[in-house]
Amino acid sequence: MTNMLELKNVNSFYGNIQALYDVNLHIDRGEIITLIGANGAGKSTTLMTVCGVVQARTGAVIYEDEEITKMPPNKIVAQGICQVPEGRLIFPELTVQENLDMGAFMRSDKAGIARDMDYSFELFPILAERRKQPGGNLSGGEQQMLAIARALMAKPKLLLLDEPSMGLAPLVVKQIFDIIKKVNAEAGTTIFLVEQNANLALKIGHRGYVMENGRIVLSDTCDKLMANEQVKKAYLGL
Repeated sequence: MTNMLELKNVNSFYGNIQALYDVNLHIDRGEIITLIGANGAGKSTTLMTVCGVVQARTGAVIYEDEEITKMPPNKIVAQGICQVPEGRLIFPELTVQENLDMGAFMRSDKAGIARDMDYSFELFPILAERRKQPGGNLSGGEQQMLAIARALMAKPKLLLLDEPSMGLAPLVVKQIFDIIKKVNAEAGTTIFLVEQNANLALKIGHRGYVMENGRIVLSDTCDKLMANEQVKKAYLGL
């Protein structure tokens, strides 16, 4: 395995308020890495720092051996990093099909786009049924599926998922997590998953990091984190 993404001593701020403190983590090609922690721990800021939406003030973000710390977000997307933000943020007025087309807006390989559209509909059959409906008419779970499918249309090498289970019924959450595993296994997409539902996230991840108050406080394989007494008590309700 080779390093796909590395954060080295990253410090990020919102104005004068520091949100991340000397964050170090790495993601190898083909892994599902999960970042867990309480609400407000800095998990979403970590993803936004990778995407360039929040720029690290000090430290480095390295992607495929190239430093992208100061790169603008549109260039980062062009490098193959795509984020599914918290709260889904689909285009409610556009149809399901048009939302998916928007995901492929940086691509010009028509045959590949058509193939990936078919693959998205295979992953999410409900979206195929609703392809002509406006995104805003879908349920919360269907909108989350659409947000993930739209990101996949960009053919990302690294997919960033921010709280995909938020506000969804347990059955829908299970479906979505099964698909995350499938996309990783079948398409080989590397996944960086930020999730408050630590139990679910650690079950599908290879390795995990625990964040508290903007700092990484633990890192290990997901199996070992699930067995860790501190993690059980704080995040798994055991």
